[in-house]
Amino acid sequence: MINSKLAEILNEIADMLELEGEKYSRFEVLAYRKAAVTIAGMQEDVEEIYRKGGVEALMELPGIGKAMSSHIEEYVKTGKVAKYGKLKKKYPLDLAGLTQVQGMGAKKAFKLYKLLGVKSVQDLRKAVAQHKIRTLEGFGEQSEAQIQKGLAFLEEGRGRMLLGTALPEAESIREKLLQSGLVERAIIGGSTRRMRETVGDLDILLISSKGAKVMDFITSMAEVDGVIAKGPTKTSVRLGIGLNCDFRLVEKESFGAALQYFTGNKDHNVKLREIAIKKKLKLNEYGLFDKKNKNLAAGEDEEEVYKTLGLDWMEPEMRENRGEIDLALQHRLPKLVKLEDMKGDLHVHSKHSGDSSNSFDEIAAEMKRLGRNYAGITDHSKSEYMNRGLDDRGYMKEFADIDAANDNAEGFRFLKSGEVDILKDGSLDVSRKTLDAMDYVLASVHSGLKDPKDKMTERIVNALKSGQIDILGHPTGRLINEREGLQADMDKVFEAAKDNGVVMEINAQPSRLDLNDDNIMKAKKYGLRFSIDTDAHRASHLQYMRYGVSMAKRGWLTKNDVVNAGNVDAFLKKLKK
Repeated sequence: MINSKLAEILNEIADMLELEGEKYSRFEVLAYRKAAVTIAGMQEDVEEIYRKGGVEALMELPGIGKAMSSHIEEYVKTGKVAKYGKLKKKYPLDLAGLTQVQGMGAKKAFKLYKLLGVKSVQDLRKAVAQHKIRTLEGFGEQSEAQIQKGLAFLEEGRGRMLLGTALPEAESIREKLLQSGLVERAIIGGSTRRMRETVGDLDILLISSKGAKVMDFITSMAEVDGVIAKGPTKTSVRLGIGLNCDFRLVEKESFGAALQYFTGNKDHNVKLREIAIKKKLKLNEYGLFDKKNKNLAAGEDEEEVYKTLGLDWMEPEMRENRGEIDLALQHRLPKLVKLEDMKGDLHVHSKHSGDSSNSFDEIAAEMKRLGRNYAGITDHSKSEYMNRGLDDRGYMKEFADIDAANDNAEGFRFLKSGEVDILKDGSLDVSRKTLDAMDYVLASVHSGLKDPKDKMTERIVNALKSGQIDILGHPTGRLINEREGLQADMDKVFEAAKDNGVVMEINAQPSRLDLNDDNIMKAKKYGLRFSIDTDAHRASHLQYMRYGVSMAKRGWLTKNDVVNAGNVDAFLKKLKK
């Protein structure tokens, strides 16, 4: 897939146009940003869309007009965008890399380039180490310290890619392998199969009787940027998106054992091997062997491996050695929530505010296609002025439009809500009258994310105690690999949520996945309930639900733990309770 690279190019063009100043309008810059958001958020390969339908198909995508579609066409055909190359000559610095550092925008990066010759993250790290930034006008010691902290945070996530980027790439490769006619089976393994929030590399297991041809096909794929090693049973490549991928050819009679082994995690596998040893068996990637070296369980599926060891099979998301093996031995594994259980989405943005382009009709059509039948419209409140957030009057107008949409929406229902800002003192950004007109209230923190822990905790707890909130949106405010979340005592937050009947959101945006699995497990111990929502700003984002469901699985949630896992009447009934 070219999506992530193309989105990066369009975003960097927007950065460089901003540096050009008045020469380019704010609307042109915004057009590139919107196109980048659309492409980055797509689960379909934009190149395939072009191949099948040409420029006309591209122009049907939200935020993709004539100019953007021509850039995509150019990139598909040549691997380049001329406008990008021209601007890059004028701004020869790694804006994409530098702006990943928390607190570094394009203008600040360019200023450091002009004053200190900083072209890359490596140059920036060196400038910080030599304390050159604190002496510059407009920066100072505090700014340098913030950049240093941002660099440290970037280093923590180095080499790991968002699941939402890595998984579609792996699925696209898998599909091409299956369509080639050269393989019988192809399954993605590793941390990707366990649906970890970030991925360090990819593993794909294959069954084929045409090994040499398969390996030739793999190394010739457009997604492959370079070949690390090529052999008859294993080939390792570097993908264009920046990840390594191992392709392993496995014998049919060992496939189940191999899939279990290469799914992991390491600690989970070690504990399984310990159980095997106690039973005087040997477990490895080739099978489960007795004393006579007879393979007892290694066939098509991994269930036989677990069954022979006396365990129930468990979903890959659980395999992190956090007690799941003991539960499997006792036959007490929870029945985890599934994607098909999700009939509603309680955090969806519409074009009534400024950061979405989709109408109610478009939202309903896409949700029905995905098998869901209700959506809560949660446009931002007025404090989010950059997104043209709504005031009380704006919400009341939107609610009237929702009533009209419901009159015409067959088999679908919109709920009235809003993503209401939690202000500094814990109060909410709209009047009580407006809140009372909502079917439920989703509230989030968007500002002051660097506030001290005690202050932030008090702010959120005060909001929860107000009795005005039903769902706490993206509770920690994190952006994976971009910024740390807000600092709050989550035990106090969960306690206040329990006392006031507030639901915790699992935000399915791949860059958020907030709450994460650890916090989900902790919140569940307080008896809290959860909503799994996409926070969709484009109709294509509604597909993100699968990431939220996987995060819920990693937190061991059942259907009963999730308020929108069921129909709309069931949700409203759960909310009243």
